[in-house]
Amino acid sequence: MSQQTIDQLCINTIRTLSIDAVQQANSGHPGAPMGLAPVVYSLWQSFLHYDPTDPLWPNRDRFVLSAGHASMLLYSTLHLAGVRAVNAKGEVQKELSVSLDEIKRFRQLGSRTPGHPESHLTTGVETTTGPLGQGVGNSVGMAIAGKWLAANFNRPGFALFDYRVYAVCGDGDIMEGVAGEAASLAGHLKLSNLCWIYDNNRVTLDGPASWSFSEDVMTRFVGYGWNVTRVADANSLLELSRGYETFLKTTDRPTLLVVDSHIGYGSPHKQDSYEAHGEPLGEAEIKLVKQNYGWPEDAKFFVPDGVYKHFQEHLGARGANARGKWAKLIADYAKQFPDLAGHLNKMQRRELPAGWDKNLPVFPPDVKGMATRESSGKVLNVLAQNIPWLVGGSADLAKSNKTNLLFEGAGEFFPDEFAGRNVHFGVREHGMGAAVNGMTLSGLRGFAATFFNFSDYMRASMRLAALMEIPALFIFTHDSIGVGEDGPTHQPIEQLASLRAMPNMLVLRPGDANEVTEAYKAALQHTHGPSTLVFSRQAMPTLDRTKYAPASGVAKGGYVLADADGGKPEVILIGTGTELQWCVGAYEKLQAEGIKARVVSLPSWELFEKQDAAYKESVLPSSVTARVSIEMASVFGWDRYTGPKGKIIGMRSFGASAPLKDLLKLFGFDVDTVVAAAKQLLGK
Repeated sequence: MSQQTIDQLCINTIRTLSIDAVQQANSGHPGAPMGLAPVVYSLWQSFLHYDPTDPLWPNRDRFVLSAGHASMLLYSTLHLAGVRAVNAKGEVQKELSVSLDEIKRFRQLGSRTPGHPESHLTTGVETTTGPLGQGVGNSVGMAIAGKWLAANFNRPGFALFDYRVYAVCGDGDIMEGVAGEAASLAGHLKLSNLCWIYDNNRVTLDGPASWSFSEDVMTRFVGYGWNVTRVADANSLLELSRGYETFLKTTDRPTLLVVDSHIGYGSPHKQDSYEAHGEPLGEAEIKLVKQNYGWPEDAKFFVPDGVYKHFQEHLGARGANARGKWAKLIADYAKQFPDLAGHLNKMQRRELPAGWDKNLPVFPPDVKGMATRESSGKVLNVLAQNIPWLVGGSADLAKSNKTNLLFEGAGEFFPDEFAGRNVHFGVREHGMGAAVNGMTLSGLRGFAATFFNFSDYMRASMRLAALMEIPALFIFTHDSIGVGEDGPTHQPIEQLASLRAMPNMLVLRPGDANEVTEAYKAALQHTHGPSTLVFSRQAMPTLDRTKYAPASGVAKGGYVLADADGGKPEVILIGTGTELQWCVGAYEKLQAEGIKARVVSLPSWELFEKQDAAYKESVLPSSVTARVSIEMASVFGWDRYTGPKGKIIGMRSFGASAPLKDLLKLFGFDVDTVVAAAKQLLGK
């Protein structure tokens, strides 16, 4: 069989597996896999450094399908490439990640082939994609991580890290704002290890792209500082090879490879048709397509002789060779640099280094206290010294968020200076969120920071971090109407409630400096999901822990901070963040008047809900129905803890622009409001 014939056979196998899977599911997008099969085939067969028998090998090239609706393109490729499954312990299994049976179960309950690729379900899927623009955003984080790993771990004679990141995207990705933010950042940082493959098919789900999109994408990317090159025919393996070679030769900037393709290539009626984008072709059309490919028209899920072998002889052999050399290299490296090799091992397993929590600050009692953003900065700097791969930054607010890593050797991550720990994301919240996910997927403990109100700009990325079960850290300051004069545009109200509603997101809002230390400890030990840390702009007292319970109670999400004599309260006061001080103040007043009160600090609902029923009952006894909660945020959800007879002090409107003291008076946040609510509940 000639080279040209076997290449075409492999490409058409990717196409027909995709068509058959979509048809059997009666759901999905056949057009993009048909049009892009040669593009992905050429990359995997001839250029990708990837070993299917060890798909988590640290120096593998990354392939991201940002156009996640084309998921069958990826599943067909993973199947034909023979990519092995990896279990939860990181052990490679004998079974394939995507078997033919899994392809037949496309989009069905419990399959490894969901409608859009999910990285925690399917080995070989580098990141969860589907919401357009997210995958390319993640790819920028992966490229940042690649540059950072090379700068920090490579040594003369030991080029441990030189991997490249390829992302396939379409018009939908390119239109999304997050892709613009990510591309701008990548161009600024000169991430030469990054290649976006832009499927320029001039079609969107609604119809021709020209209905909504006429910008000059190539000129735009030149303006971002990218190298832009074009392939006029997606079916020409020669042109595709030249395009990939151009990327490999480009050492000073990222590359946009524009590929002119046809949706539904090979379909006589649906070529370049938006119908081929989002629905099955239908049995009659499939027969015509298969005739066009010279395929047995009644055969389903058919893999011709020689296809698996061809993938093994090229992708498989090249990947095994590269990974074998790397394995020898890392073995020699471990003898010369045992500490660094140990770090890499821990990063792969999402483990923390020994002594990661040493020297963490303990804050003395202080009536004036400090803002939790201040204590956060102090804790973060110690943790970053203890955890060398804690890397991140802020959306142009590092000084305000107190996320600058200031210790000696922390350094900045700049263009051509890739060893630093401080990444300057610029005013690009959404791009930052997506990039930090990519960094975290690459083994770093990535963190992103901004004002809490602007978590809205990064919400889609935060949601995907939760879905992927990755330990990204999202650090937010200016957490309430306490922002004051900046007014309601900058004052978060509903953000706490909405993030608490997000599955697998750990939200922590500590109530004093020592709770901040404990919140970080909880977040860093949460390895199968992201954490949101919420800190204040304004100061609050640092509580005297000889008088009140230790802050270590944060580990359980909620704990009894101060209690009535004999542990039998008449009323329970529940607070988080800066508002905890008013619970404590009210407790002292009520106790002085002979009213038995208990203060419960509740910095994390998620951690509290994980405790057993006995513990929860010990903190919030069901016999005590007089309960007051206070939080300078939406009241939504608080009835879970106050019960139907309790009182919720919170925000039922947006805030206002005024000095903090005036806002507290206007909205009723102080000790007296808590006392009055408690007395009213007790009929006193």
